[in-house]
Amino acid sequence: GLPAALPTLPLELTVLYNSLLFTMGASDSAMEGQEGIRQGLLRGKAIVLCTGQGGILCALEMCGDLLEGVSREALLCWEGQEVGWFAARGDCFLLPFSIPCPLICLYSQDLGKAHWSKVENELLSLLKAWRVPAEGDSLPLVQSTRDLKEILCTSAAFLQGLQEFEAGNFPSALSLLQKAAGGFCSKKVLAQIYTCLGCCSQRMGKPQTALQHLKQALQVDFQCLPALSHVAAVYHELGKTDAELQALALLYEALEKTPPAAASSSPYFLIRAELLVHTPVLASLLRHRHPSEVKYLLAQRCLQNGRVADAVEHYLDFLSLLQEGLQEQVPLDDSSAIPRIPEVFLEAASALEQAERYRDAITVCEEVISRTTSLIPRVLLLKERLEQPECPSPQAGLTGGLLAQKKESLSCLAWRAAGYLHQGWVWGKLGEVKEAVTQFSREGISGGCCLQGRACLSVPENLLPEVEVLQKIRLLALIGRGTQFLELGMHKKALLDFQHGLQVSPGDPAAASYLVKALWNLDRKQEAAAQWQKLSQGPPKEDGQQEAQGRPVPLYLVSCLKQAMFPHSDDLARSIQNYLGSTTKDRSS
Repeated sequence: GLPAALPTLPLELTVLYNSLLFTMGASDSAMEGQEGIRQGLLRGKAIVLCTGQGGILCALEMCGDLLEGVSREALLCWEGQEVGWFAARGDCFLLPFSIPCPLICLYSQDLGKAHWSKVENELLSLLKAWRVPAEGDSLPLVQSTRDLKEILCTSAAFLQGLQEFEAGNFPSALSLLQKAAGGFCSKKVLAQIYTCLGCCSQRMGKPQTALQHLKQALQVDFQCLPALSHVAAVYHELGKTDAELQALALLYEALEKTPPAAASSSPYFLIRAELLVHTPVLASLLRHRHPSEVKYLLAQRCLQNGRVADAVEHYLDFLSLLQEGLQEQVPLDDSSAIPRIPEVFLEAASALEQAERYRDAITVCEEVISRTTSLIPRVLLLKERLEQPECPSPQAGLTGGLLAQKKESLSCLAWRAAGYLHQGWVWGKLGEVKEAVTQFSREGISGGCCLQGRACLSVPENLLPEVEVLQKIRLLALIGRGTQFLELGMHKKALLDFQHGLQVSPGDPAAASYLVKALWNLDRKQEAAAQWQKLSQGPPKEDGQQEAQGRPVPLYLVSCLKQAMFPHSDDLARSIQNYLGSTTKDRSS
C-alpha cells in the first residue's frame, strides 16, 4: 500500500521482474505474466518526459487506466547521462529504468490483436534501439537483459514474419523470417523458423529453395516432423513421386515411434521464444499429421501413380486402423487429408480390382452398399419450392439444414451407386456377364430414378458436385452395361444404353464410339459412318475429358473411367473408311 518511491523503484521492479520470469517460465506461457507486468507499471506510476539536453520537464502521476494521460503518438527517445529514459510509443512504452524495459517488451507481446497491430511495425526497431546497460550497473537478475533482448528480437521478427505470411506478403515475410533465423533461439524454434521459410518459398513459387529450407529444419531438429510433411508436399508439386513416397514413408515411420526427449543446444532460459510465439498460422504450418493420415496419403499417391500392389497394402493397413477404433486412430476434422470413410473403402476396392483381387473388391463394395443403404431416402427432391425470406429467419436456418441433409443423402447415394458400379466391372472381368448386367442395372441405371428434379433444373449450387458425380456414375453404368450386352450379342439393347449415355452426357467420346460400334454391328452402316465422321471431326480430348465442369471426378471412379474408354480398333475404323470410300465412288459413277 505504500506509494512508489523513486530511489527504491529499481529494486522493487527488479524483484517483480525476477518473480515474473519464474512465473512465466514455470507455466510455459507468457500470458501468465501479463497482469503482473501491468501491476508493476501501475506501481511505478511515474513517467518522466525528457526534452532538450535531457532536462526533466515534469513527472506525471498515472491513476486508473494504464494509458491514461499518455500520448498515443510516438515520442522521441532520449538517453540522459545518469539514467536511460524511454518514452511512450503508442501502446508500447518504457519506464525510466533499465529493468522495466524488458517488462514492457514482454507486455507488448501479450497485447490483444487490435493493440498489437498498432505497434507491429515499431516493435522490432524499438527492441533493437534498446541499449542494454552493463550487467554491473544493474541489480542481480535471473535472466540477463542482454539475453532477453536477443530472445525478444528473435520473437518479434518471427511474429511479424508470420503475420506477413498470413497476409500474403511473402517477400516481406521471407525477410523477417530470415532475420529471426539469425537470432537467438533454441534448436526447436530455429527448425520451426526454417519450416516457415520453406513454406514461404513454396508459396512464392520457389520449390527448390523451399526444399533447402525444409532440409535445414530437419538438420537442426530431426524431430521437426512437420518439415518432413512439407518436404513430401513440395516433391508432390514437383512431380517427383519416388521422393514424395520416400518422404511419406519416413514420416510414417517417425510418427509410429515414441520420440525421445528433445535436446536443446542452448542454455535454459526462463523466457524463451517458445513462450512468446503462438499464432494460428504457426499452428497450421506446424500441424502434426496423424499416422493414419500419412498411411492414407501413401495409399492415395500409390493408387494415383499406378503402383497398385503398394496401394493395396497401404489401404488394407489403413482399413485395419479403422477396425482398431475410428475416433482414436483417424482424425476426421476439416484439416485432415482423409476423405469420407466410404470414399476410402471405394478407393481400396478400386485398388483391389486393379490388383486382380476381384472377390476382395466385391466384398469391400458390399460393405459400402450395406452401410449406406439405410441412410438414403426413398425419394429425394433436389429442388425445393420455398419462398426465400428477405431477412434471416428460423425458416432460413431450416432451409440450410435441409440442404445439408440432402447433400449428405446425395453423397450416400453416390457411394452406393459407385459400389454397384465397381461390382459390375468386376463381375464382367470374372466372365459373369449376366451378373455384371444385374449390378450395372441395380443402381447405376435405375438409381437415378429416385432423384426428382434433374441436374438441369436449377439444382442448388452446393448440391451440384454430388449431382454431377451421380450423373457420371450413371453414364459409366450405361456404358458398362452396354458393353456387356455387346458381349452377349444383344446389340439393340447395347445401342439403347449408349444412346441414353449420350443423353446423360452429350458428346461423351466413349459413349459415342460405342454407339458407332453398335450401329455397325446392327448393319446400320450409314448411321454408323455418319456418327464416326462427326466423332472424328470433333476436337481431340485427353483423359481429362471425363472431368465434370472443371471438377475432377473422385479417385474411386478413375479406374471405372479407364475401363469405360473405347478401345482403339483399327479394324472398325478401316471398315468404316472403306464403306465411305465405296459410297463416294458409287455417287460419282
